[in-house]
Amino acid sequence: MFAGSIIVTGVSGAMPGQEQIERRLAAILVADVVDYSAHMERDEEGTLARLHVVQREIIGPRVSDHNGRIVKTTGDGLLVEFPSPLEAVRCALELQATLAQMIIARPPQTFQMRMALTWETSLSSQMATSTVMA
Repeated sequence: MFAGSIIVTGVSGAMPGQEQIERRLAAILVADVVDYSAHMERDEEGTLARLHVVQREIIGPRVSDHNGRIVKTTGDGLLVEFPSPLEAVRCALELQATLAQMIIARPPQTFQMRMALTWETSLSSQMATSTVMA
């Protein structure tokens, strides 16, 4: 995919000028556990239990505090949408700070999370969904 490219899907017989287009900015946070496979090899049940606690007690509340929405979880990973890049950055910083404090307090029972942020402008209408990739 090229920078600035537009992807249009789901257009069927739409006449130009007949669509109501909405434009919105969305910030995306992607995160996963560093060395997840190694954690699972050492202690599968403990790793899963700790991950669920972190997701429920740390990630979920921080995401909500910053008006985010967890779109998808995949084992050790998650995809979160925020209404603004600033909220996404603030949430990521809070998550990293909280996890760092946990590592200091209980080193063998915690893990690090890798995080990446991106944002995009979405164009959508009733008949088509378009995304501009920056």
